[in-house]
Parts: sequence; structure tokens; C-alpha cells
Amino acid sequence: MRALYLDCGMGAAGDMLTGALLELYSSPAEFLKEINAAGLPGVKVAASPSEKCGVVGTRIDVFINGEEEKPQAPHRHTHGAHTHSRAHRHGGLSDISEIISRAALPEEVRKNALAVYSLIAAAESKVHGVPVEKVHFHEVGALDAAADVCGVCLLLHRLAPEKILASPVHVGSGHVRCAHGVLPVPAPATAEILRGVPIYGGALRGELCTPTGAALVRHFVDAFAPMPVMRVEKIGYGMGKKDFARANCVRAMIGEMEDIR
Repeated sequence: MRALYLDCGMGAAGDMLTGALLELYSSPAEFLKEINAAGLPGVKVAASPSEKCGVVGTRIDVFINGEEEKPQAPHRHTHGAHTHSRAHRHGGLSDISEIISRAALPEEVRKNALAVYSLIAAAESKVHGVPVEKVHFHEVGALDAAADVCGVCLLLHRLAPEKILASPVHVGSGHVRCAHGVLPVPAPATAEILRGVPIYGGALRGELCTPTGAALVRHFVDAFAPMPVMRVEKIGYGMGKKDFARANCVRAMIGEMEDIR
């Protein structure tokens, strides 16, 4: 059985998952061409080498109308990925759904991307006590996050693993500053999305798992468990924007394993 294993020992974010999966894909240039031609408004996705603690992987950057995303101060609501300057891009589920539905992507990719955003919307709705249709995504709904979600969905569609497994998710500790104020880590929406998923904190202070990353792993992962016995064919490292004492990355491994059903 062809299986994909995601090591979320440093959490999960959309850009990190994209970078890790891109390193597994046979034609990174083809992926970048496809995602950049999908018609996401003003979006350009770029990939570049990045080193964390001596390990080289792929960093994903998203440009919106030529503006590059820039890391922010610690405890931002987005793993350091989005900025306050994009506040005008807040939108509801209907806005995001319209953008994704119009994207020039395979139907399965659009369907999965919409399902991921539905998870986020349901969590935000419950946490903030507002109807789903009135949820505003803030940083999560920025176009760069939409690019991450569509990118992960497209790469998984192309890689086509029969089973997706992941480690328990390291969520970090401390507090995070978001549009609503200072909140505990994991942020309430992230915690709600990860309800039922094995998660843990630890000594590292900061938000390691974003709502986008949480929704992606929740939607796609079949089981959360230690790495199974598998013959690994390729290994990918998707690098985060922040620096920690540990290599800030998601590691993805794809190969053959015995059927565990």
C-alpha cells in the first residue's frame, strides 16, 4: 500500500505542509505553474531552499499583487505567515467558496479545499458564537492561506497516496495574539478543529499549529500514530518562517507499507 506519513513534531501550517509535499512531487515546477494559473486573485506562489538547524528543505512564499508575506512578532495567529496589512481581505465562507469554486483546479481538489474551509468555519462559529455564514476568517481567510489550502489539496491529488498517516500534533504553548486579542495556545479555533486528534504541548513557546494546518491534517489524515513500518521512497521537508531550537519543519515521507486496515 502506498502511504504518506506526516511528522508533525513541530506542528503544522499550510505553507509547511505545502513545502514538504512539494519535495515529494516529481515536478515542482509543474505544480508551481498549475497553482499560479489557477486564477486565485493576485496570487503567486514561489518555492525556495531554506535551512533550519542544518537541514535544508523548501520554504513556500505567497505574493499577493506582488507583495510578499512577511513574518511578524512572536505569537502571531498565523505561524508568522500573514500580516495585519491584509486585514482588508477578511471574508466569509461564501467569499472563500466563490474564489475556490472558480479556480482552474481539478474538481476533487476544489471539493477538498472547500471541505477544509468548512472545518475552519464551523470551528470559528462555535468558538465565537456566531452563525457560520457570519464568520469572518481574518488571517485564516487571506488569499495566501487560500493558496496554501489549494496547494496542499492539489499536491495530495497528484501524489495520490492510498493512506495518509500522521504523528500526534505538537501545538506549542503560551499565548497567541490574534484579531480578537490574546488567546491561549492552541488558539481556540485550532483546538476545536483538532478535537479528537492526539495533540500535545511542551516547552516550546509559540503557536506551532495554525487553524489552516489543523484543518488540513484533520481533513486528510486517516490515522494519527507513530510512524509505521514502511519502505520510504522520498522524504520532504517543509520549512516554517520562525526559528526555534528545533528544526521548524513538517517532514513528509512517502513509500510502501503493509495494509493496516
